[in-house]
Amino acid sequence: MRILFASVGNFGHIFPLLPLAGAARAAGHEVAFATGEQFHQTLREAGFEPVTAGRSVPEAFIEAAGGQAFLEQHGGEVGAQDVPAEVLADLHIKVFGSVLPRWVAADLAPALERLRPDLVVHEVLNPGAGFAAQLAGIPAVAHGVGVLSQDHEAARLQQEVLATAVELGVRVPDGQAFTLGNTLIDICPPSLQDPALLSSGLPRIEQRPVSFKEEGELPGGLGRSGEPFVYLTLGTALGSAENLRTVIDGLTPLGLPVLVATGFRVQIADLGELPENVVAAPWLPQSQVLARAALVVQHGGSGTTLATLEAGLPQLIVPQGADGPANGRAVHAAGAGEVVFDLKAEAVTEYARRILGDDGYREAARKIAAEIASLPGPDEIAAKLPSFAA
Repeated sequence: MRILFASVGNFGHIFPLLPLAGAARAAGHEVAFATGEQFHQTLREAGFEPVTAGRSVPEAFIEAAGGQAFLEQHGGEVGAQDVPAEVLADLHIKVFGSVLPRWVAADLAPALERLRPDLVVHEVLNPGAGFAAQLAGIPAVAHGVGVLSQDHEAARLQQEVLATAVELGVRVPDGQAFTLGNTLIDICPPSLQDPALLSSGLPRIEQRPVSFKEEGELPGGLGRSGEPFVYLTLGTALGSAENLRTVIDGLTPLGLPVLVATGFRVQIADLGELPENVVAAPWLPQSQVLARAALVVQHGGSGTTLATLEAGLPQLIVPQGADGPANGRAVHAAGAGEVVFDLKAEAVTEYARRILGDDGYREAARKIAAEIASLPGPDEIAAKLPSFAA
């Protein structure tokens, strides 16, 4: 069977789909993966045939904002600190509800005609691939990346998706703008998933989230002696040097070593002179870090949130936008961490101390880790994929 996986071009959107794509390939299916060209090399290294669909998220934000003039007005990039939060929220809805879906649907139309897959597996925040599949008459299933929030902002995004679907001539059942009426492969453990989704009656099957594994040594010798340290990341998409520095200043009073992954948008030099207990690097082997850290302080991206829970670690979430607030609320409700919505160094210090001093957070995280381990693996779900192509 020929299967096309399709995702938005971002680490947090691609990596959650790779375990099932790999399991499908191992089961003997012919697998291709559609995303923006900037991730084609990543896919080739993972052994998948890349297919061009859409462009990068930053390019989509530029398009949604009206071009380069907007960026120059707001410090040179969407996400700069002087861009009002409500403006960023509006841009996010336009990017994922209209701009990217149109680009992806247009790119995939000829690709689907050429490849003629038997099934399309589209990420929930990549509805353009689902649109293209429906227009081409190809069966599809949706693949989650984490908490599928049903809050006000999610409702606004769904309305934008529905409006785009109407313009493209795609029919979407009521209340199913994320899945487009397709079965959802849900990698979010039920105890963390939005209760409104669980009770919605949407067709859904559960799959264990499997974090991306990579080898590598931790800088500064951290973790070798079992000494506790704090891992800090604000992701690869929305983090800023200013926010990273604020969090670092909040963690410094703890007296613990701090390992910082800056991502490639932030230059280490932009953080200023770092305290002696802080080690920073652009990229870290996160799976290795999570095997040794005592606390994770992060932006609330679904991939990092689920990987931290899979490792049984408590976390302090400092949302940077996108799915950060929803994941922060979910982790807090589950008792596995705290969330700081109003970023100040003092708040980071207070919450980090609270988490490190209360074993209840770690116990709650380990409970979710056990729940994750009990879910069906990607190989079990891969065995079911042919039934969706029938």
